[in-house]
Amino acid sequence: MSQHLISVVVPVYNVAEYVPECLDSILGQPGADIEVIAVDDASPDGSGAILDERAAADPRLRVLHLATNAGLGGARNAGMAVATGTYLLFVDSDDYLAEGALAVIAAAVVDEPDLLVFDYDRVYPDGRSEPNPRSAALSGPAGIGAGLHARPELLTVLPVVWNKAYRRDWLVRQGVEFRSGFYEDVAWTYPALVSAQTVAVLDRVCYHYRQGRASSILGAADRRHFEVFAQYDAVFGYLEAHPEYEHWRAPLFDRMLRHYAMLLTLPDRVPPSQKAEFFDRAASAYQRWRPPGWQPPRGTSGIKPRAFASGSYRRFRTAQLVSELQGRLRRR
Repeated sequence: MSQHLISVVVPVYNVAEYVPECLDSILGQPGADIEVIAVDDASPDGSGAILDERAAADPRLRVLHLATNAGLGGARNAGMAVATGTYLLFVDSDDYLAEGALAVIAAAVVDEPDLLVFDYDRVYPDGRSEPNPRSAALSGPAGIGAGLHARPELLTVLPVVWNKAYRRDWLVRQGVEFRSGFYEDVAWTYPALVSAQTVAVLDRVCYHYRQGRASSILGAADRRHFEVFAQYDAVFGYLEAHPEYEHWRAPLFDRMLRHYAMLLTLPDRVPPSQKAEFFDRAASAYQRWRPPGWQPPRGTSGIKPRAFASGSYRRFRTAQLVSELQGRLRRR
């Protein structure tokens, strides 16, 4: 089967320092038929001029300039709307593709799965790289499987848009778009995973996820982390609108609780003065979306879910202290 055109959508905002490397990592790769759609999200730092200069030198690059800032989700939607490729790939403009990634992705989608999930690593300012801690979920046979049923462990992989390639006509039929707000990848990724009829995996690092950017919300205690609640509400709203996927409610409920617990536990997410409020919102979500008959796991793994069930932030704090103590003991 002939190789498919891949549309690479790159949303751009305030990344003049990083966007040249990002574009080089895409346009400099041989072996894949691509179009690159860079969306200047009304960036004030000159990123748009960099894009225009590169587009003048490479016809594979198309630049969209948005008149007003649409946010990451809105910029991705704008790029997706004009894409023409058989497959869609999303690359954040402060990250970059691994060498040879496009060729192996192109080879991995020749049989046209709805969804291809590939590996990534984290890269740090000092040059260190750190593997994806859930890489094992991508091991084993690389062929097409019968949707998420063949690989339920994919739900444990970081719920982001950029570690996947999507068959565009499937997305059009699904009518999916990115929501506004932070954690928009959550409300995109989980519906995509549960609805894909065919899923393939690629056990190879294709994406370098940059860490340590000062302007990243993931490195700042900020009230914007509360926007995660609306994104999970959208996930469960999707399940209610599509009862054929109801059997995924319990696994997704577990992922939601783990995510909320992580945001409460890490020091650089929810501001300390707002943690009790965040917990109350999470406990409310527990009651609203709990699958019928679902019970927290027994033992230490169920301590935090039981705290959400009880509605007691004091109980959650105790569970957190116990987990931290156990971690220190394991590291001795």
